[in-house]
Amino acid sequence: MGTKTKIALSAVGVLVVALIGGAYAYDASHRDEIAAGVTIVGVEVGGMTAEEAEAAVRRSLLVPLRQSLEVSYDGESFTMPGDRLKVRADVAGAVEQAVEASQDGGLPGRLVRYVTGGDVDEAISAEVGYSHSAVNRFVRHVAAELDREPQSASVNPSGDGLEIVAAEDGRKVRDVKLTEQLEEAVVDAAAPRTIVASVHTTEPEVSTEEIASEYPSYLTLDRSTFTLRLWKDLKLAETYTVAVGMEGLETPEGLYEIQEKEENPVWHVPESAWAGDLAGQTIPPGPSNPIKARWMAIYEGAGIHGTEETESLGSAASHGCVRMAISDVEELYDEVEVGTPIFIG
Repeated sequence: MGTKTKIALSAVGVLVVALIGGAYAYDASHRDEIAAGVTIVGVEVGGMTAEEAEAAVRRSLLVPLRQSLEVSYDGESFTMPGDRLKVRADVAGAVEQAVEASQDGGLPGRLVRYVTGGDVDEAISAEVGYSHSAVNRFVRHVAAELDREPQSASVNPSGDGLEIVAAEDGRKVRDVKLTEQLEEAVVDAAAPRTIVASVHTTEPEVSTEEIASEYPSYLTLDRSTFTLRLWKDLKLAETYTVAVGMEGLETPEGLYEIQEKEENPVWHVPESAWAGDLAGQTIPPGPSNPIKARWMAIYEGAGIHGTEETESLGSAASHGCVRMAISDVEELYDEVEVGTPIFIG
């Protein structure tokens, strides 16, 4: 081999060594740089250092996720402060994966990318964690504020009438759905931060249309006008003039019910001063018994009964009972059952 040839080969060797050394040096200078085309949770981090990539991902991912969440419904709103969610993500681990992915293909592959401007098609996710218990507590709070029990139709009685109080539907927050929506928003920065709660409608046990059937009979007593009214299916059926308790022995005010019924009743005289020598006695049906024809007990010895003292009707003359004409009390007796409500006003 001639001298010129040896010199040429040596030069080539030197050049190769120089090229290889340059390649290693160039590669080493880019070792901390993430390859183009790599994304972390949608953030393009190509060309960034690990430190730059971590900062960029935290800004893009964690800052939005740590914002407050809001639930709204029908003009009401409830806020979940972001700090209570304790949102966290393994951003450092994701960046480490990005750096490792940038080294794929070895030196030859990396050199080709450097020369051609090629990309590494790698999308890396970052696992997001948060406080599930905080979300669950928030959902329970929202439900406690928004849930409403249904209200059955009811009757509001007064001495001279009956007012039907309409039924109202209730509502129940769809808590499972709300939890899912909140959890999606916690981990997805693009999800809405305000969620409209969904609710179920809950129906009352007794509707407005059904309330009349709950009261086949009802009685109201207006002591000021000495008027007893019979209502059938909440509609006025009959009006009676009665006597009520005198001053000091007033017929008791309030809502009661017929406790028992008796035909041709025995009179169990109460242990009261007004009863005189009869106090505590039992008087059988007959001329000595002032309780005539029928008895409908109301409350602690007070009740509705017939009387022969029809001149007392339309006045406060009894010892607490409601006196009726005998024909009237016999008629009423057949129209009411034990348990029939009576409002005395």
